[in-house]
Amino acid sequence: MTTPAFAQPLDFGPVRLRNRFVSAPMERNYCAPDGGMTDEYIAYLERRAAGGAALVFTEASYVRADGKGRIRQMGVDDDDRIPGIARMAEALHAHGALVGVELNHGGRTAQGTVSGFVPVAPSQIPCAVVGGEMPEQLDDDDIEHIIECFGEAAARCEKAGVDVISLHGGHGYLIHQFLSPAYNKRDDTWAEPTLFVNRVIDTVRAMAPGVALGLRFSAFEGVDGGLDARTTRDRIDAIDTARLDFLDVSAGNYEAGQWIIQPGEWPRGLLAPHAAPYTRDFDIPVGVAGRINTPEAAEHIIASGQADFVSMARTLHADPEFPNRALAGTRYRPCIACNYCIDSLAAGPVPCSVNPWVGRELEQPTEPAATPVRVAVIGGGPSGLSVSRELASAGHHVALYDERGTLGGDFALASDLHEYPEYRRIVDWYLAELAELDVVCHTGVRVEAQTLTTEDFDAIVLATGGVGPTLEVPGLDTRRVRDVREYLASGDPAPDAITIFGADREAAAVADDLLHKGTQVVMIGPQETIAHDVGRRAKIVLLPRLAAAENFTAHLSSIIVRVEADHMVISTNGREHTVPAPGELLVSQGIEPRAELLTALRRLGARLGVHSVGDASGDGGSIHAANVTAADVAARITAAAQARVEAIA
Repeated sequence: MTTPAFAQPLDFGPVRLRNRFVSAPMERNYCAPDGGMTDEYIAYLERRAAGGAALVFTEASYVRADGKGRIRQMGVDDDDRIPGIARMAEALHAHGALVGVELNHGGRTAQGTVSGFVPVAPSQIPCAVVGGEMPEQLDDDDIEHIIECFGEAAARCEKAGVDVISLHGGHGYLIHQFLSPAYNKRDDTWAEPTLFVNRVIDTVRAMAPGVALGLRFSAFEGVDGGLDARTTRDRIDAIDTARLDFLDVSAGNYEAGQWIIQPGEWPRGLLAPHAAPYTRDFDIPVGVAGRINTPEAAEHIIASGQADFVSMARTLHADPEFPNRALAGTRYRPCIACNYCIDSLAAGPVPCSVNPWVGRELEQPTEPAATPVRVAVIGGGPSGLSVSRELASAGHHVALYDERGTLGGDFALASDLHEYPEYRRIVDWYLAELAELDVVCHTGVRVEAQTLTTEDFDAIVLATGGVGPTLEVPGLDTRRVRDVREYLASGDPAPDAITIFGADREAAAVADDLLHKGTQVVMIGPQETIAHDVGRRAKIVLLPRLAAAENFTAHLSSIIVRVEADHMVISTNGREHTVPAPGELLVSQGIEPRAELLTALRRLGARLGVHSVGDASGDGGSIHAANVTAADVAARITAAAQARVEAIA
């Protein structure tokens, strides 16, 4: 049997990677507000090391306080950081992984509301994406000081036991700003675009001579006037790469964030062709990032010579065991590229839609339940699948019921939409997990309170999702009216024209899918913006596409007053007017929990309680919330079962 290319070791200057999987320097916000190391962050990184990654990077870590861009970003700007970094390095080394730190300064992307300082940059060009504060232009002395800060930060890392240093020269941060014609408008010595990064390389090499040193960069920026692929190559050719041990290829900047964190509808491994020329022409290892979320994609990239290693961020965020499972050829939890993680970054620690234990590794159960119990789970959507898996993994006996003929719920319906091609993978993963864990699945069964008895089950979990609110306006009898979920479940072919009431994420995704199939779509929504309940990165490609669609008309801040045969009377900000509104009417106005079923079930008096998860608990409807409540409910049932046994004893 041929050994996969991704299983082969790789030399990185003075160190050797045990395989070709690198846990990329994804921003996570798990440190203390002052930038210090935390037990939570160590536990997170340690799980990725134990999961088989050859090299585990911390996030981009600021070398000077005014370069801090996130509220809980890791700092390497002071000697007080060394003990925490050393604890982290020791924990990761215990699992055989190398430890990397990416050094960074945010430049114009750092904002005073986070760092407490006025941002600084090569030129006075604000970054509107993060608030638009005008940066001060760096003078010669300040530039020299920041260069020294990079060197001092590297020395701290080396002292703490870090094996690899990466300089963040991409994504629109300070090194990149000096390289880019869009953000470096200077007319002095520092107008030479590679001078700053070459000076940083010199200083880091001098102050941390024992570490492997590399550079991460964007193969192109994706903005007018910025670095294109040809100009980027010219810049890299002018950098002193002979003093580096590796290159790591990414893309984009803050104004083109879709290239930094790509949407799920884009091809896997899409940046590999941009890395290939560097792999071919440079004598040091070259890595690449960008939608590498399957072993097959990683193997193709490395075996074909497009890159020497793969930098994986969201993939290992979703499943820290991905490298071990890829090496063993076993099942892994897939990343669905929903970008909920990156869209949560400004608020605090980064979660994951499909992995409820991300950032909560210290809380995750590691031992099976001492007292297995019988649990009925009602509802086979994401929350029902998740709680069933968590319970069965703990050793409980689980019966899962769903009134539909197949499992996956509304999430499975969404997986057929143009915007969400990766969603089916997590549904399939759950189904395979439940089969292996001997969860008994009953489909096509509508459960009422009287269906279950406390003789059969010790605990009941309601995971039925919710029901769409009823639309009550005159004239609904003039055309067919359906909830968007009912329409998707029907499997009906795309019509010539349709009207959607609602502008939430479901409405936007359905509209986008129908437009892709040639349908004329009219959207009427009380919301002020389309997909208001979705983060910026999750709709960064969707919204421009809707805006450019010739067959799409949106009436926002509007409600339906009256429905007629081929048009509707709507009220926009209190002003009534008539608009064309062809086809059937789909309603997408959120869902409401089935409170009556929950109340009836609780009357049964199950020994370990009746619990609700996902939409049934009114948690807001995100798959992340569903998974977290499911995991917590499973843990509570396990704890309650043990407490009951102890009380009887």
